[in-house]
Amino acid sequence: MRHVVMWSGGITSWATARHVVAEHGTASTVLLFADTNAEDEDLYAFNDQASAQLGIPLTRVADAQERTPSQVFADKRWLGNTRLAQCALELKLKPCHDWLTAETDPADTMLYVGLDWSEPHRIPGNRAKWAPWPVAYPLTQPPYYDKPQLRAQARAAGLIDPRLYRLGFAHNNCGGGCVKGGKAQWIRLLDVFPERYARHEAFEQRMREQLGKDVSILRDRTGGQTKPLTLATLRTRIEQQPDQLDLFDEGGCGCFTEVA
Repeated sequence: MRHVVMWSGGITSWATARHVVAEHGTASTVLLFADTNAEDEDLYAFNDQASAQLGIPLTRVADAQERTPSQVFADKRWLGNTRLAQCALELKLKPCHDWLTAETDPADTMLYVGLDWSEPHRIPGNRAKWAPWPVAYPLTQPPYYDKPQLRAQARAAGLIDPRLYRLGFAHNNCGGGCVKGGKAQWIRLLDVFPERYARHEAFEQRMREQLGKDVSILRDRTGGQTKPLTLATLRTRIEQQPDQLDLFDEGGCGCFTEVA
């Protein structure tokens, strides 16, 4: 039996892999990492340290053209947003499916995904998405830990605490600029990585001009109506009325866990 951990570079990936290694050893365990080519430097540093600590080299897969999310959006002529992000399909799901098809037999393989005890509602859709490979979710079983506890355990094991976590981001993915993230993520990105925010803002504006449409990554629901909210508009609001912004709208990365 091969044991394939769907590795994102986040803390739950490491916690899931630690469980699998403890139960099945290293010889039959694979850490399958789909690289978006848009990650924070600390994610790659964490990957190197974690794979060494676990005793298993990462198996890296990527889009055949080594595209970034922005390049996928440009090719698809569709700006990824909080509702639909083709980057997950093109840069995560397809490369992993291709590798699994070429390298494994579903009858002799178990996949492991880092959903935790707070997310049981996401399991049926996730399990259906990965069929015909069976999937296990070790973090949904006791003992139950939250992310701060898992981060503390990783530090105790000698691993770095990735800076996106230290800076308050909910996920250690896409350099803090995941298009599935909510307003709170983008507010934080502008605060701590203004140059990254500026790149996303400029790209969003280019897509709007090229498509000739009022499209945006975010949505504005103020006043009971839903309409596009550009990063330029959000930045202006942050600068003018910071106390009126929703600092709890984190959104979230779901590349390995959402239904495609």
